[in-house]
Amino acid sequence: MVFHSTTLSRPRPVVVIMTDRVELDGHAAHVGFHGYVRAVSEVAQALPLLLPAAVDAIDAESLIAGIDGVLLTGSPSNVAAERYGASPLPATTRLDADRDATVLALIPKLIASGVPVLGICRGFQELNVAFGGSLHPAVHEQPSRLDHREGDHSRPIQRWYDDSHELHVVPGGRLAQLAGAGRVSVNSLHHQCVDRLGKGLRIEATAPDGLIEAFSVEGAENATLAVQWHPEMRIDDCALSRAIFADFGMACRKRQSERLRLPYRANLRDSEL
Repeated sequence: MVFHSTTLSRPRPVVVIMTDRVELDGHAAHVGFHGYVRAVSEVAQALPLLLPAAVDAIDAESLIAGIDGVLLTGSPSNVAAERYGASPLPATTRLDADRDATVLALIPKLIASGVPVLGICRGFQELNVAFGGSLHPAVHEQPSRLDHREGDHSRPIQRWYDDSHELHVVPGGRLAQLAGAGRVSVNSLHHQCVDRLGKGLRIEATAPDGLIEAFSVEGAENATLAVQWHPEMRIDDCALSRAIFADFGMACRKRQSERLRLPYRANLRDSEL
């Protein structure tokens, strides 16, 4: 019997996308928005898989051994104030204790293992809390701050993600490399904000009112970036949004090359994946 060799295409890096724990038709469910799936697949050129918000179901060692990146998503829920030593949030605040427990236990292990992490909105806040930082529960109540909430809910969903304010990008940082020259504007859909920045985090950008809008992890073995806005909803018309996910994808391919001992190629065409 003769076997003919074939050339196998290179596998895409595996990126897990954090979900929210919700109730759906009376059942506990894990939910992730499609915008994140699309951005990971189309721009980062990675294989998106949803990660359940179930701390007892996840073995960190097994997870880390099989993935190349983690996307910590935004969410309608807030990080519980008890997680950063503050008074409980109002009873009307949407919380997700399962997600808090899952993510905050995972973050130190992901960073220590060199897994690339991209944090968006709630994910940005989770990273700050995991590094010992704190949050303010209502940025719009702070004197001299802009109102960073999403505004009129009667608008079509896509309009919620229109640009809301400019950024001051800190020179010499990771985000500055992605943003290039010129003015940068972003959307804004958050109620919580960074109060005290976590230890070992480097500010990458601020809003016009001085609010921290992006940071990276100093000394992280692989790319870790967190942003307060939502680039996943602007990949069709915003160069910075695409650059953030493309950079994340390159970091994930680097991780994959190390994990599977494959030759590292930073940029791949779809036909080469």
